[in-house]
Amino acid sequence: MTRKVAQCLQMVKPGLTTGLSFRMMHPMNNFPYILTISSEKGGVGKTTLATNLAIFLKAMQEDLPVTIISFDNHFTVDRMFELKGQEPHGTVEDFLTGTRGIDLLHQGQYGVNYIPSSNNLTELYQGFKGPMALCRMVAESGISGIIVLDTRPDLNILTQNALYAADRVLIPVKDMPSLENCKHIFALFDQRGIDKKSLALIPCLIDNRIKYDGLFKDQRTLLRAFAINRGYRCMDTYISKSPKVESLNTNPDGKIYPILSHARETEVHSQFIELSRDILSSYNQTKEPRSYLYHQWQTEQEGRKKEAFLARLEGVLPHCVICGGLHEGEGSKGFYFETADRTSRGFLHSDCFTGMLCSILYDLHPRSDLYQLSLQVIRESAGASIAVFRPLLDESGQPRLFFQQLDPSGAPLLERELSLEGFFEGVFDGIRDQLFLLLNESMTGYDGKLRSSWLVVHPVDKEKPEQVLQDVAYRRIQDMHRLVSEMATN
Repeated sequence: MTRKVAQCLQMVKPGLTTGLSFRMMHPMNNFPYILTISSEKGGVGKTTLATNLAIFLKAMQEDLPVTIISFDNHFTVDRMFELKGQEPHGTVEDFLTGTRGIDLLHQGQYGVNYIPSSNNLTELYQGFKGPMALCRMVAESGISGIIVLDTRPDLNILTQNALYAADRVLIPVKDMPSLENCKHIFALFDQRGIDKKSLALIPCLIDNRIKYDGLFKDQRTLLRAFAINRGYRCMDTYISKSPKVESLNTNPDGKIYPILSHARETEVHSQFIELSRDILSSYNQTKEPRSYLYHQWQTEQEGRKKEAFLARLEGVLPHCVICGGLHEGEGSKGFYFETADRTSRGFLHSDCFTGMLCSILYDLHPRSDLYQLSLQVIRESAGASIAVFRPLLDESGQPRLFFQQLDPSGAPLLERELSLEGFFEGVFDGIRDQLFLLLNESMTGYDGKLRSSWLVVHPVDKEKPEQVLQDVAYRRIQDMHRLVSEMATN
């Protein structure tokens, strides 16, 4: 295949491929260079540009891996590149839902790899969060070389991600309406504060028979002048309108033929060579593609998250402050507690904490018959709520403990004022013993008095309790603590 393609190039300009010393020397072999083809306007030749560019790029640098992925639902990519008899293994939908790209690649015609298209992508838009989600997927895809992304003719969240992930974006324009629509793409980059140097307009489907009197002689110079006047970068290269090229997509055979091998005598063939040379030059000059830069940033972020996690883990007490026993074996840690000033933090045994709640809320001794009956109710409520303990003084100046149970949003489920009688004297009554032990080790100052603070207890996954200290989960804890602090001051 590649030999035939190279021969097609040689027939246009003998010696052309030998004159193009495009050989990839990047050390970032597993981080692809992304070329996105995008336009809000349909009928501008976007997919023709994307598919044929992939073929020309592969032909002009045979050792370069080239992959094409389409986010549109017309399946042109599949019809053009599918090799009959190849066992299908996944689609673009799988790629966008977590499967590594390298595991979905299909060997296609003309040496171009592709991931089969899907018509279920609109169902993914709602869950496709963040402007750099696709960049992360590409960085982790294991695909090397160049990836050509063919987008839908709109600016949905997937198209936006394809734009932000790109090292280079080609925006085909054929008339004033398509040129006018370009402003939305440039506005997106302005809103995100992203450098627009990756964006470039390319005049497409230009009818060279149309001539004008005056300063602008033809469609290409007119469109280019208007583009530059708007502050858009516009390529010198353009793609002409060609009946021959149009026939490659619409013919009695029902096939889609490439310009490289079936339109060698046309001006469009030479224009694609010129455009491909420009892209390959840019590719070889890009030592660190955007996917690699994202990988670097993500690695640094993960490093900082790991350091923060280890710092949080380092301050955690090794034992349950209610019973004094060390945390040994899986499933022993059922709850995580932290004081407002973060001077005391640690895990509590599930049985210790739920048993304590059962005693203080129902005023039951652990050896009573009702205690065991009430314990199951407490286990269910404690596992789905956040417990808050806040010392205060009543109207007569006597110390009390304000107890709250909050739902995950911070809404109060239960509120009680509990007596602390006997706490400072060290008198245990068999009911509040465990509460006094919790308060004594977590909230007592050097003078033996309770600090003016509060303590919050969160349920955790017994199988992976330390995950509560990971970045995302711990941010939720911090959000809850800010809310508790606000309630305490009101």
